[in-house]
Amino acid sequence: MAESTPKGAAVDNPLLASGHTPGSVTDKISSVVLSGIPKWWYVVTALTFGLVMMLFYALAVLLVKGVGIWGINIPVGWGFAIVNFVWWIGIGHAGTLISAILLLLRQDWRNSINRFAEAMTIFAVACAGMFPLIHMGRPWRFFWMLPYPNTFYLWPQFRSPLIWDVFAVSTYAIISILFWYVGLIPDMATLRDRTKNKIARVAYGVLSGGWRGSARHWHNYELACLLLAALATPLVISVHSVVSFDFAAGIIPGWHTTIFPPFFVAGAVFAGFAMVVTLGVPLRQLFGLQDFITPKHLDNMGKIMLATGMIVVYGYAAEIFFAWYSKNPFDIYMVLNRMEGPYRYVWFALILCNAVSIQALWWTKVRTSVVGIMIVSMFVNVGMWLERFIIVITSLHRDFMPSSWDMYYPTRWDWAIFIGSLGLFLTLMLVFIRVLPSISIFEIRMLLPGAKGGEE
Repeated sequence: MAESTPKGAAVDNPLLASGHTPGSVTDKISSVVLSGIPKWWYVVTALTFGLVMMLFYALAVLLVKGVGIWGINIPVGWGFAIVNFVWWIGIGHAGTLISAILLLLRQDWRNSINRFAEAMTIFAVACAGMFPLIHMGRPWRFFWMLPYPNTFYLWPQFRSPLIWDVFAVSTYAIISILFWYVGLIPDMATLRDRTKNKIARVAYGVLSGGWRGSARHWHNYELACLLLAALATPLVISVHSVVSFDFAAGIIPGWHTTIFPPFFVAGAVFAGFAMVVTLGVPLRQLFGLQDFITPKHLDNMGKIMLATGMIVVYGYAAEIFFAWYSKNPFDIYMVLNRMEGPYRYVWFALILCNAVSIQALWWTKVRTSVVGIMIVSMFVNVGMWLERFIIVITSLHRDFMPSSWDMYYPTRWDWAIFIGSLGLFLTLMLVFIRVLPSISIFEIRMLLPGAKGGEE
């Protein structure tokens, strides 16, 4: 057993900069919430909130005029709404993976990134859940998808993958919120005891549920976290597998394939970690949290991005091989249409972003470089959205009958809702950073030699 280091001594840990004590960790992380709000936060929040207002305006127009303002047509009945839905759901997967699976595997490097990754999951699911509702055309009829008592049992149609989405996504959202909130309880007690604002003290006190850091409290807390992790772990696989069934259950060329569930899950983790890096690097730089989000964290996230990215590339290659091996003319044409058809530039951009750019992650210098891994992550964010576009649009715009072929052109309302959802996501993240600790205080303190968590 390793000898414990005296309090205040240097810490030789790649996951935490040296020289920290429990008190310094608490002071540094809590100061992000309790100190004055920087000017850049007001500017950025105002910009993102402006995008939220654009989203609300576009949704109001949509409710008044209907889905005809979008670029959907026959045969492309699924447009930006489903593209964005699948993209946002995928982004939320990294938070569950970091929170649940890495917790069960006792991976300490998750301690610095799990809090804002969990928040990212909740906000991404909130953005994702909006799109199927507005895509319905009559969103006020959404209750048809819920299993409420009805005399003739006309709905919901449990054989429909869209109903499976409702149950999978709602379960995912509930478990993610519970996991996030339970993990916040000890830190909210810390903020309760440190804040000078009376209203904030009452708010944090209520949310902390009377936490006092007793042995019983810690026992119940750890048990709750393990149970929630056990519940959340299957969701990493099941949620995006169910989303993939929206496509795989159809007969459209490019959709009807058994590789979609694992392909979508790998792509979701791939996109999710890219977004964690995209959010974590600015958070690290703007608030001076380099001591807690170290190059080792960037290195580990880069490795996961590389591994899941190569699985995605394998899926691209398998898709081409299956079409060739099947000798099905419709599947072969689907592949050729993606490479040579009117959307070929989107397909080549997809390969550049998701297959070519990630090859840089083979080098440790790129993975541990703030600039290097940030650039790769931005490529992946764009590439995974393009992948959803390719799957939805190019598979629909030219199906079995050439007489029904048509092009899909997103309108300004499509773009307004998509960009507005980005604004909603970023606004929620900015508010979260200002009112709650974006890095877990007590879990960082547990990285200190001899630390057992709890209050100092």
